[in-house]
Amino acid sequence: MNNINEGLTKISDQTLMILDDDDVFRNRLITAMKRKGFDAYGASSVKEAKLLLREKSPKYAVIDLRLNDGNGLEIVSILSGSRSDSKIVMLTGYGNIPTAVAAVKEGACDYLAKPADADDIEAALKAPYTSTPEPPINPMSADRVKWEHILRVYELCNRNVSETARRLKMHRRTLQRILQKKSPR
Repeated sequence: MNNINEGLTKISDQTLMILDDDDVFRNRLITAMKRKGFDAYGASSVKEAKLLLREKSPKYAVIDLRLNDGNGLEIVSILSGSRSDSKIVMLTGYGNIPTAVAAVKEGACDYLAKPADADDIEAALKAPYTSTPEPPINPMSADRVKWEHILRVYELCNRNVSETARRLKMHRRTLQRILQKKSPR
């Protein structure tokens, strides 16, 4: 009986690639996912992920959208093209509807906004394709979502306060006050 269980464990593919350029977050997530039974390993760039995908195609992947050397959607496309049974979750601190749609079209099964914890990620990876995972227990507050959006536009405007304020249709001084405050929870 013990040999049968060992055989099933070996057949069940639990490989998980975590692609994120935040070293601390990636390493903590790898540790947490290993505790949950995944054979987790990481990559910090699109280039490194491409090299790892040449060696093996993981069953599961957690991929950050914006990386220092490119876009995580490129890796989603490669992985979903090479392995049809893969389950891919996109992570990003810059969530928006068009990006979520693009991620799903490329092959992602779910899209989570940062900060996402290991339990939320596991639920998304283990959810059947035909259903969606349970909503998060501690979702981001509306203030946090607003703050993340403002920061995203600020970064896209190359940290130019005047241009960001113009695009967000707000006064420049108001934007400066918002940027000086700590992020809401």
